Amino acid sequence: MSYPPEFLYTKDHEWIRVDENVGTIGITDYAQKELGDIVYVELPKVGDHVTAKESFGTVESVKAVSEIYSPVDGEVLAANPKVQASPELVNADPHGEAWLIQVHLVDRSDLEGLMTAEEYEAFISQEKAH
Repeated sequence: MSYPPEFLYTKDHEWIRVDENVGTIGITDYAQKELGDIVYVELPKVGDHVTAKESFGTVESVKAVSEIYSPVDGEVLAANPKVQASPELVNADPHGEAWLIQVHLVDRSDLEGLMTAEEYEAFISQEKAH
């Protein structure tokens, strides 16, 4: 799987796509493969505030429950109803239809510590090696 070059990535395996001051956030293909079959997704409500590097929800698979961490500070503009109704979408299309939330960015400098697709691919190949 190649990772979309227009996204930025975290070491916790989330991605963000930024369009002006709106960030769309999801989990990476690597994360969904590690989790296995996803059966439930818990997301914040519109109007909630998310904080960079802090949990905003959970993804539950047949193996485990995992926290989802926000790459940025922001206010939730949307939570994806498709993912809440059909959590398996995260396994099928983690970088597309299965986005999790959209946030209004508070501070674009939050983006500075994130990885490019190339850096993320190098990071996960190192993780697999350990």
